[in-house]
Amino acid sequence: MSNAYQALRESAAWIDLSARGKIRVAGEDRARLLHAMCTQNITDMKSGEGAYAFFLNAQGRILADTNIFCFEDHFLLDTEPEMARSLFEHIDRYIIADDVTLTDETAQTATISVEGPEAERVLRGWGAAVPEGDHRTALWDGKVVAQVSSTGAPGYFLFVPNAAKDELVAKLGDVPQADAAEARVVRIENGLPRYGEEITDRYLVQETAQMRAVHLSKGCYLGQEIVERVRSRGQVHRLLRKLELETAVPPAAGTKLTAGGADAAEIASSAISPATGKAVALAYVRAPFAEPGTVIEMGIDGGAFTARVC
Repeated sequence: MSNAYQALRESAAWIDLSARGKIRVAGEDRARLLHAMCTQNITDMKSGEGAYAFFLNAQGRILADTNIFCFEDHFLLDTEPEMARSLFEHIDRYIIADDVTLTDETAQTATISVEGPEAERVLRGWGAAVPEGDHRTALWDGKVVAQVSSTGAPGYFLFVPNAAKDELVAKLGDVPQADAAEARVVRIENGLPRYGEEITDRYLVQETAQMRAVHLSKGCYLGQEIVERVRSRGQVHRLLRKLELETAVPPAAGTKLTAGGADAAEIASSAISPATGKAVALAYVRAPFAEPGTVIEMGIDGGAFTARVC
């Protein structure tokens, strides 16, 4: 068990997330445009507030997820590295007569996260301004501090100009750095999906079980009709769930699991948990098996193991 992995679970570690996409949305019509394009209520958002949101296509499929942060004169969209360009182009296509300007600030802005149960203590030890509330932001000596996490542990993103990155990293002192592989294991252990791995344009909003991304009473937006149709009919046949597996061999993504001869789940991601020595996975589980706490015998390649739905 590495020091950084253990720190993410028990104290705090830092992660270099500078490759994540950062899109600045400015102009008088910025709130109206984003409100019409994403699943969150943007028009009522005030400076210092933020939210997790999906961008959908007209068929209700998820094109990207993003952390949206509101400031006095612009919004900042923080998204997965591989989605920055496509999200920028998707929004840009809908700017017609709107007073909206998009700027890709990914290359100019570094992102350092501090995550783990003691992340807040670490920031306060620096004298940093610490926002109180999910997705809220605070300004601190030319930096933006946002209460958001990439691993599902308590955490904060710090957005700084690239020129100030080394100075910020130096402040971290003996706080260990977690690499992408360590952070991924903790993320799966915490049941937090990532766009591009567990969430893709294959899935509908309700299937991901990430309803924190959706404001159900905000009114019309791109893809809203499908979201509302699924909600009103309650027709969700599969749900993203964390599985704790009684096996030391993590099933590959795409592996189909069965229970009693029936299709039960499809693995989206998996890893070995160093804490338990067993496999943990995020999987799309068929509705009859998806109740948290359900323990089922699952078959795979002629073998079988017990899985607990979390």
